[in-house]
Amino acid sequence: MTQKYINDLTHSIIGSAIEVHKELGPGLLESVYEKCLVHLLKEKGYLVDVQQKVPLIFRGLHIDCDLRFDILVERLIVVELKAVEVLLPIHEAQLLTYLKLLEKPKGILINFNCTNIFKEGQKTLVADIYANLPKGY
Repeated sequence: MTQKYINDLTHSIIGSAIEVHKELGPGLLESVYEKCLVHLLKEKGYLVDVQQKVPLIFRGLHIDCDLRFDILVERLIVVELKAVEVLLPIHEAQLLTYLKLLEKPKGILINFNCTNIFKEGQKTLVADIYANLPKGY
């Protein structure tokens, strides 16, 4: 596993989100975009997990709090989808917490309620795990 592989995968995921957005446009429910993006990612041959529980263990106690990520691609990148007016710091905090709890190197926050996903509708975040991976260039 290298940073280059993860970055290439990130680029493909964002490209897929842009494809979905171009076809559907803004204004739909998050769940609609999720189904379409998952379908497209699977068409491209990626391993995709959807709406799985995020385990939370506090001082040895397993907490059943029903946290769920939206999409996990290739068991590496957590994708959190939104269809909101504006992405807020709490959305980033949520994704960073999921990365930590799931021990994943990178996450993508995508907001489908925007004009242009590439320019204003997405943000990538990395966990400490990512920095420790070989660059692979």
